Amino acid sequence: MTVLEAIQRSTEFLAKKGVDSPRLQTELLLAHLRKQPRMRLYLEFERVLTPAEVDGFRELIRRRGQREPLQHIVGSTSFCGFEIAVNRDVLIPRPETELLAERGWTFLNQLSTINSQPSTALDFGTGSGCLAIALACKCPTAEVYAVDISSEALALARENAARHGAAERIRFLHGDGFAAAPAGARFDLIISNPPYIPTAEIASLEPEVRDYDPRGALDGGADGLDYGRRLAAEGARFLKPHGRVMLEFGDGQAESLREILQQQMWIVEAIEADYTRRPRLMVARRADSPADEPSAARSQPG
Repeated sequence: MTVLEAIQRSTEFLAKKGVDSPRLQTELLLAHLRKQPRMRLYLEFERVLTPAEVDGFRELIRRRGQREPLQHIVGSTSFCGFEIAVNRDVLIPRPETELLAERGWTFLNQLSTINSQPSTALDFGTGSGCLAIALACKCPTAEVYAVDISSEALALARENAARHGAAERIRFLHGDGFAAAPAGARFDLIISNPPYIPTAEIASLEPEVRDYDPRGALDGGADGLDYGRRLAAEGARFLKPHGRVMLEFGDGQAESLREILQQQMWIVEAIEADYTRRPRLMVARRADSPADEPSAARSQPG
């Protein structure tokens, strides 16, 4: 079987199984198996695969056909240019969360030009550690804390941080949200991609998400906003006067989340869109905090 024949047959198989972008998925798996860039496959279409390669590729395609995520099969995913290991213990980072990370490190870097002391950030529910790692690497002067209730997730997050030379600059905390924060701690930035899927909607998610992402990283309660309420109610005493909270949220939740924050005396500075132009990120500060910048966000999407 040639490389091209393997790609064509596997693409047809994955398409029948309902896998999105079956040709791309096939090529990525074959490139992973052969430890080469995907585009190099195009130069080797006529190359005959060895029996061992054929068997190995069939197994990878079988797993993907069962809707196991590509990222789990290959063991990692890219987030803001960082290779992040993932498994069943953590949520696979999504592209829209890269926008949240960028807003976070931009804010921290702006602070570093104003203040003489290091800025501080708390990643609330760190999972794979992707947000904390991006902040630590993109803002080298920041002190980053990362909390998660899952010890398995924290173990993987520590491995990811070590891979990118950030292990010494991120303090990983095991516990339930703010209860794990050091006594008296206050942060310039509280950032979070919390669980925000309404409980009743989880069963209708794609199998790659429903069956492989940890439920605790998905389930946001009846309306998906349980963690938004918690951050709104508890976050103020952990935030410095000029601090910001930056959150990711689900489809259709923007106005409800805004109302939750406003009821707890927060001012929503911005609601920003993701790559599909859906409202996805929210930036807020305390109503009694100084309004002078650094600006944490851009304008609300149209």
